[in-house]
Amino acid sequence: MFIKSRILLASAACLLTLSACNDKDSAKSKEPAAAKEAIAAKVNGTAISENRVDLLVKQRSAQGQPDSPEARKAIIDHLALQLVISQEATKKGLDKTPEVVDQLELTKQSILANAFVQDYLATHPVTDDMLKAEYEKIKTQMGGNEYKARHILVEKEAEAKDIIAKLKKDPKTFEALAKEKSKDPGSKVNGGDLGWFDPRRMVPEFGAAVAKLEKGKFTEEPVKSQFGYHIILLEDSRMKEAPPFEQIKPGLIQKARQQSLQKFLDETKATAKIEIVQAPAAGPAPAALVLNPATKAKLADATKK
Repeated sequence: MFIKSRILLASAACLLTLSACNDKDSAKSKEPAAAKEAIAAKVNGTAISENRVDLLVKQRSAQGQPDSPEARKAIIDHLALQLVISQEATKKGLDKTPEVVDQLELTKQSILANAFVQDYLATHPVTDDMLKAEYEKIKTQMGGNEYKARHILVEKEAEAKDIIAKLKKDPKTFEALAKEKSKDPGSKVNGGDLGWFDPRRMVPEFGAAVAKLEKGKFTEEPVKSQFGYHIILLEDSRMKEAPPFEQIKPGLIQKARQQSLQKFLDETKATAKIEIVQAPAAGPAPAALVLNPATKAKLADATKK
């Protein structure tokens, strides 16, 4: 079952780039490059190093799979089978076919790119000053009031005016009228309750009307929007406050690191001499740089520091 794991196959495929180079030199030496490197297994005289097993264990751990003797044995079994098959492929000369050569080169480039990203993240730490500056921006953006209100939404202005007339006689019937008359399925069952919200997230007409209301009052004229006609009851309001710095610090760290990395990648690409020799055929948009599990885990771990 383990051998069929696509995740492990993908991880092991990355190692083929390096192992392919070792296979070419197998005539000179059947041992790992480092003479004292611990060996986990040998396949037809070619060693599988403990370092290689550890690498896959780390990748599995980044995906939430625990390290255990059973897991390590399964990895070694998988690498042994993979090495046997790759040796057979080399005997047939498949390592020299154009398609395989291209795939190996692409895999090598991917590994190197991810290694560079990990190095960049390690050598470009996020400072407290950077985080606090970003936090101040968030506090500014979140400034203002937020409101707790109810509304009744209907299709016709005449119906809205009729409801307002009933509310003027008995404002306490708002919830009952909302449950009976409102066309908004999300709030109707709760008597029109919208909870706390930032008026800037509502349609402009609705947000402007709420901001003008006094606590406990309802709109005495229907508020028209793209959805129909609203009758709005303001229950409460308060100053909107940003969450504590420490609470959102992990997210700020991750955002700062991603922005720094993206800026570097954009600048590096802009200064590179890239020549498109042949116009690409129509197809899906090019994918962004894909980080391997180890690099993703490193980026995520940075938010905990």
